[in-house]
Amino acid sequence: MMLRVLLVDDHAVVREGYRRLLERTSDIEVVAEAANSETAYRLFCDIAPDVVVMDITLPGVSGVETTRRIIARESSARVLVFSVHEDIVFASRALQAGARGYITKSSAPELMVEAVRAVAAGRPYLSHDIAQKLATRRLPGKPLPFQDLSPREFEVFRLLAEGKSIVDIARMLSLSQKTIANYQSLVKQKLEADTSAQMVWIALQHGLIE
Repeated sequence: MMLRVLLVDDHAVVREGYRRLLERTSDIEVVAEAANSETAYRLFCDIAPDVVVMDITLPGVSGVETTRRIIARESSARVLVFSVHEDIVFASRALQAGARGYITKSSAPELMVEAVRAVAAGRPYLSHDIAQKLATRRLPGKPLPFQDLSPREFEVFRLLAEGKSIVDIARMLSLSQKTIANYQSLVKQKLEADTSAQMVWIALQHGLIE
């Protein structure tokens, strides 16, 4: 049976490269592509792919939040995250959102095929660099960054750090401005950040924004 893949990345050239890589195999077919969260979610609902290959850095709503939405709709959905981000913050958040696997774009190309097949079969898959970092960060005395933030709080924090306004975030996440303002207060409290500038600095320190 062919594995039907939805490929999500905001760069057309990147999507083309991974499409060619995956379709060199005899058992994988890229049935749809998306460049943003909204399109990815709609296509997932429409075509029910076997595996969603999801980038994290998307315009607006991130791949982590998109993964959370997909899993909220279909708990058995199989999402493989692939990203330039090698920091464990992103990997841990993606897995918490329900992703079955996480590989970095610095991984050998053949690992993408291996990861898609593993995730489709219901097996978790982590690239070696991410697996090693996860194991290290879970040692006693080394808590994961932002571990006290809920998935929704983390997404609001990331968007605020990128400079998005409360109005913009409310629209992106389909929530009220009051709700977003409440999330902002909770995030500041949990991160012990008194100002928005401090939140930005924390995000910069951990590679959440450039």
